[in-house]
Amino acid sequence: MSPMAQLSHSETLKSMLDQGRLVRMPCAYDGLTARIAQSVGFEAVAFSGNAVSASLLGLPDIGVLTLTENLEHAGRIARGLKIPMICDADTGYGGVMNVMRTVREFEAAGIAGIHIEDQVTPKRCGLLPQGIPVLSEDEACQKIRAAVHARTDRNFLIIARTDAKSMHGLEDAAKRARSYAQAGADAVLVMGANTSGELRYVADIAKAPLVVVVQEAGPTVELTNETLESVGCVFALHAGVARYAAVRALKDAFTALHQDSHTRTVRDRMSSFEEYNQILGMDEWLQLERQFNVNE
Repeated sequence: MSPMAQLSHSETLKSMLDQGRLVRMPCAYDGLTARIAQSVGFEAVAFSGNAVSASLLGLPDIGVLTLTENLEHAGRIARGLKIPMICDADTGYGGVMNVMRTVREFEAAGIAGIHIEDQVTPKRCGLLPQGIPVLSEDEACQKIRAAVHARTDRNFLIIARTDAKSMHGLEDAAKRARSYAQAGADAVLVMGANTSGELRYVADIAKAPLVVVVQEAGPTVELTNETLESVGCVFALHAGVARYAAVRALKDAFTALHQDSHTRTVRDRMSSFEEYNQILGMDEWLQLERQFNVNE
């Protein structure tokens, strides 16, 4: 590759995985949250289907967000970023044919990688304190094989997620993770494997790079970079940080406005107009306008 050539988003993300070091990513849900992640220095960003369902539809993560809604929204965000983005592709939106279309559509939209879960349809939020029904291991493996077959860019990452632990235990979930890796997945994510011991057990069985979902409470927040790297974790997806921070900040600001008819009591927790425009790259757009404006 020429020294001047710029890596694509998928090439950049694949390089991160190959390096084997831990990369933490906040999960964004719109262009602004993704740009904020980029502006503070994150190397990559993830895309939370849970938060997108809330943002676009005002609904919880109950499997009603469609491929088209998710894809169009994700593509618009990715095109405005200089860093790669991983997307939540739910169950692949159906059977093997749907999965193949899902991969091709996300790849064409400029997404760097996706994770596909083995839940039955309709899916549920994997963090709910209830049993999550999953497909048979063989059927889920076929979907991963179809996903790998469908991609045209070998750097486009396929992450296989299993939600089997909630109903079938960690041993079954780890065995599934191994099977999904053998089916061609680039990395595996076992929902509910939240401690260093559980992750080490999964790593020993799966023999594949791990992805972990970090919640902003409970055992996952205690996992250090060193601990995660020691078990072969390459990506730590902070699924709730954007949505939880936004809900509290907006609720506080809206409550102040509603009760006091002003926001003076919360203004120190709000950005300035200048900071807001800086995150969105306003100066770059104004410079481009001046460059190509015939009246300048």
